[in-house]
Amino acid sequence: MGNPQRTCISCRKIKDKKILLRIVKSAEGDISVDVTGRKNGRGAYICRSEECFGLLKKTGGLERSFKM
Repeated sequence: MGNPQRTCISCRKIKDKKILLRIVKSAEGDISVDVTGRKNGRGAYICRSEECFGLLKKTGGLERSFKM
């Protein structure tokens, strides 16, 4: 079986979970970057590229992922 796959919330491409950056929304509503990949809360994944971070702001991907 292969590596776990996740979809980038910005560019919508499916990539290996290991190469994506995880963003977490805690039960209290705090949003943070999860470098360990083990924090509790709702997680979303994004590519580690400037293009995806720029696109994320433009498209509202974070708000969509966390239903804010």
